Amino acid sequence: MTTVPSIEKLNQETPEKFLEAVNTLFETAPPLADRLLAARPFDSYEQLIDTAEKICLGDELTQQEKLDVINAHPRIGENKANLSAMSLKEQGYDKRQGEVSEEDQKVNARLAELNKEYEAKYGFKFVVFVAGRPRSEIIPVIEQRIASNNPEQEMKTGITDMMLIARDRLKKATK
Repeated sequence: MTTVPSIEKLNQETPEKFLEAVNTLFETAPPLADRLLAARPFDSYEQLIDTAEKICLGDELTQQEKLDVINAHPRIGENKANLSAMSLKEQGYDKRQGEVSEEDQKVNARLAELNKEYEAKYGFKFVVFVAGRPRSEIIPVIEQRIASNNPEQEMKTGITDMMLIARDRLKKATK
């Protein structure tokens, strides 16, 4: 399990080490990580994530930077080779050894189709807080979000879910 340093240590880390720890929570999203680095020190990781949420949902980032942040997350059902260690666990791959089952292959193929449809419609990746659900349960979620036809709300939902993911990763990294 990936761990993060104490917030006191994080505040004193070199920029490189700070960014490494932040990327554990948010994936590699330089526009966000750079702003968090500039906002140090933090009283707690909760404050750091709250600050990240304000940065992403506010006017501090350009539209392109918001796209860069949300697109830093891997696609749900992505090829295992393209996932970070945290994403592998979140998407349920840590429970399996060896080959992906035929059912998983079908689910991943459907998710790949839906990811393409979502990205074509909205111009950014679909991000959802999986929260331990099987990938098959995400299919109706992405279908519903595609049908909503609301790009502004989708960006907000994706960013909000990114923060839920970061909070969950923090909880797991500090156990």
